[in-house]
Amino acid sequence: MLSRVADSIYWMSRYVERAENLARFVDVTLNLILDQPSHFESQWEPLVYTTGDQEYFETRYGEADGSKVIEFLVFDRDYEGSIISCLNAARENARTVREAISSEAWEQINQFYHMVRGASHRQQAENQTESEFFDAIREQSQLFNGILDATLSHASGWHFANLGRLIERADKTSRILDVKYYTLLPDPNDVGTTLDDLQWSSVLRSVSGFETYRKQFHAISVDKVVEFLVLDRHFPRAVQFCINHADESLHAISGSPLNTFQNLAEQRLGRLKSELAYSDVQSIVNGGLHEFVDDLQVKLNEVGEAIAEIFFGRTTKVESTQSQTQSN
Repeated sequence: MLSRVADSIYWMSRYVERAENLARFVDVTLNLILDQPSHFESQWEPLVYTTGDQEYFETRYGEADGSKVIEFLVFDRDYEGSIISCLNAARENARTVREAISSEAWEQINQFYHMVRGASHRQQAENQTESEFFDAIREQSQLFNGILDATLSHASGWHFANLGRLIERADKTSRILDVKYYTLLPDPNDVGTTLDDLQWSSVLRSVSGFETYRKQFHAISVDKVVEFLVLDRHFPRAVQFCINHADESLHAISGSPLNTFQNLAEQRLGRLKSELAYSDVQSIVNGGLHEFVDDLQVKLNEVGEAIAEIFFGRTTKVESTQSQTQSN
């Protein structure tokens, strides 16, 4: 497979996953505010800080509130990290490799993009609730992934798409966990209360994991939620599940045996896979979940940089790669 084609398929998949996860981030905050408005009305600002682009937000929007943050994260065409910008980048990548993906996949991503492009706060309020709008974004993303899985040969192209999707998903699952643990709780005295349970339940719902978690663990507890979202080997949005299956796709692309490495990307991803395999929830929590997530994201970025260098012939940072892909 040409590196240009592989690059576009990889980023097409990453951008769709990123758009879906942004919708999940916003939706969990909306649900928290609906349930307990007096506690969570001020919790829009942490979403801005997770992007790392608070300076841009403050210059353009000023003080954070629900309307401004949703405009920023969803509809801002000048902000490359918004949902509409991610879908535009995904669609452009798909357009350049239409010969390598199915017509059904192209039609779906095109429809997905135009659904969000045609939306506005005013139209959205008239036709559907904000939560329904973000549900629709999740459904469109899941439909795209399902069509891709069902219509694309599970050879190198599919493995590049799967690799991009899972690395992006691992990163965003860790971020939504970090937002709750590090910034959302307004008062340490609320830890272990009904309010705390409400927040953790909303986080689990944001990754479509509430029912699966309850079947496995029953009662809500911080340690168990962290264990479920980071170390579970079977839940599709858990970090360890994503890393394990991304490693399988990476080895399928290169043809090297599992648990070995022939290039820097395999070495870095394999090392991260081993670290997670030998981690336990107590060591994560005791060492600081925020610090763990920061370290995880650094390592995921290093994996992404190695993939770009080895398979796509790029030596730039992941963030620069994203910007270049979007501007093409």
